[in-house]
Amino acid sequence: MTSDRHADLVLQGGKIWTGYGNPIVEAIAIGGNTVLASGSNADVAALIGPDTRIVDLAGRFAMPGLIDAHLHLISTGLLRGKVDATADAAPTRSALMTALQKRAAQTPKGEWVTARGFDQTRYDDGLMPTVDELDAALPDHPVSVTRACGHVSVVNSLALERAGIDADTPDPDGGVIGRADGRLTGMLAENAQDLVHNVQPTPSLAEIMTAIEAGGEHLLQFGITSCMDAAVGQIDGMTEIEAYQRAEREGRLPVRVWATLLGDPGSSIVEPCHELGLTTGAGSAMFRIGGVKIFTDGSAGGRTAWMRQPYVGQPDNRGVQMLSDQRLFELVDHYTALGYTMVCHGIGDAAIDQLVRAYERVRAADPTHGHRHRIEHCGYVDDALNQRMLAAGILPAPQQAFIYDFGDAYLAVLGPERGMRSYPIATWDRLGMKPSTGSDSPVCSPNPFPDLYAMLTRKTHKGTVMDASEILSPEQALRAYTEHGAYSQGEEQVKGRLEPGMLADIAVFSNDLLTAEPETILHSTRCDMTIVDGRIVYERL
Repeated sequence: MTSDRHADLVLQGGKIWTGYGNPIVEAIAIGGNTVLASGSNADVAALIGPDTRIVDLAGRFAMPGLIDAHLHLISTGLLRGKVDATADAAPTRSALMTALQKRAAQTPKGEWVTARGFDQTRYDDGLMPTVDELDAALPDHPVSVTRACGHVSVVNSLALERAGIDADTPDPDGGVIGRADGRLTGMLAENAQDLVHNVQPTPSLAEIMTAIEAGGEHLLQFGITSCMDAAVGQIDGMTEIEAYQRAEREGRLPVRVWATLLGDPGSSIVEPCHELGLTTGAGSAMFRIGGVKIFTDGSAGGRTAWMRQPYVGQPDNRGVQMLSDQRLFELVDHYTALGYTMVCHGIGDAAIDQLVRAYERVRAADPTHGHRHRIEHCGYVDDALNQRMLAAGILPAPQQAFIYDFGDAYLAVLGPERGMRSYPIATWDRLGMKPSTGSDSPVCSPNPFPDLYAMLTRKTHKGTVMDASEILSPEQALRAYTEHGAYSQGEEQVKGRLEPGMLADIAVFSNDLLTAEPETILHSTRCDMTIVDGRIVYERL
C-alpha cells in the first residue's frame, strides 16, 4: 500500500511482524501517530522524504507494542517505596527479616515498614512469616508484608494494635483474620487486609501521579505500550481518576491505559464516575475508561481462591467467597445497566461459575448487548464452564506469568490433577475465545519474557511442565499479547496490529520472538526500542 504523504518515521532493515497471519516484512512507514505502509525496503523507500527519520533495525525484530491486559499501574509505580520481598531479593524468611530490619534502620520508630512479593511456597519449609517473627525482628515499627498475589498479608503486633485487631475481632465480610490456639497469627486474607490498609498513610495526589509516570516508564522498557489498570480507586478512590487525567494533560502518561473501576461494595467509585460521564469507552486514546471490577474470591497460591473442592491438606478450606449470589447479581445487573463492561476477578472454579451465572443473566435479559464481559485470571475451568463462557461471549483474561512464577505452588496446594490444568490458554485459543495475557504487576514483574516462555513451554521457574497440551505456537503467543489484548478492550480496530491506519505502537526486540528458542527469549532477549503514538519513547542504551 502506498500513500501520497512522506513518512515521519521509517523502520527498515529488520524482521517486522505486523500481526497474526501476516507475512514478515522488512520496513514500516509511520505518518503522525499511525501506520502508513509496510513491505520491503524498496516498497517503503517511496515514502521517505527529506524530513523522514530513518531507523536501521539491523536485522532486529519489530512487532505491535505489547498490551498487558491486566496489571496495576499505580501500584507498580508505588512499589518502589516498599521492601522487595520477592524470591529473587529475599529467598528465605531470614533474608526477608534482614531486608525489613535494614529498612527499619532508615525509618523513624513508629512509622510503617511495608513489603510486597513473598511466596511462602518458595521457602524450604513452605511456611508463611508469622507475627512472632515480625515482632522479634522489628519491635518498634508497624510492619505489613504482602504476599505476591496481593490477597494475603502478614503483620506484626504493632500493626494489629494500630488497626484495632485483637483475638476477639470478628472476621470482616469477605475476609479472614488468622488465628491459632486462640492467638492471632498476623495473617490477614482478602478484605481483612483493609483493616490495616485503612490505618496506613495514603499516597498524595502528587505521589500517585509520580507512580503513574514511573510505572509507565517501567513498562516502556519491556515494549509494553498499552495496559489495563485493574482496580482504579483501590488506593484512594476518585483521587486516582484525577491523577490519571492530570498526568495525561501534563504529558506524564507514558502508556495507553484502559482504566478498570473498582466496584466492590463499600469502596466503589463507579457511581461518582458515572455522574461525570465516565462510562466504558469514555476518554481518549491514551486514557480510556474500561470496565468495572468486582472481586469474587482470592488467589490459589494463598489458598483463598474459591474452589469447588478443598485445598490439599485442608479438607475444610475451599477458599473465600466474597459475595453472595444475590449481591453479585445485583451489582452486575446495576453496573451493566449504567453502561459498563464487567471485568470481574475470579480464579477458583466456584467463583468462575458464579460469575458465569451473573453474566448469563445479563445475556438472557439482552441477547444483543455488545459488552465483552471478562473474567480476570480465570484460573480453573472445565469443559462445561468453557462452553458456557463461549455461548455468553465471556472473555478469559489470564496471566501466563502465573504459570512460570507460581505453577509449582498450584501443584502443592491443589494437587497435580487440578494444578496442571491451571490457566489453560491453548484450550481457550482453540475454542476461539481470544485469550489475552499479562503480568498482574506487581503480583509478577511486567517483564514479558517469562510470560512468553510459559506460553511456549508451559514450564515453571523450576522446569515443571504444566500440561504440554496448553502450549501455544510463537505466533499464537504474540497474538495473545497484542491483538487479543486489544480485543479484550474493544480496540482491535485501532491497535494490536501494524496495518495502515492503525496506531503506530511498536516494540523492537533484540531477538526474533517467532524463531528464537524459548530459553533465549527468557534469558537473553531485551527490548531495544519502544514507539508509542508514532514517537520513539524508549531506547535501550
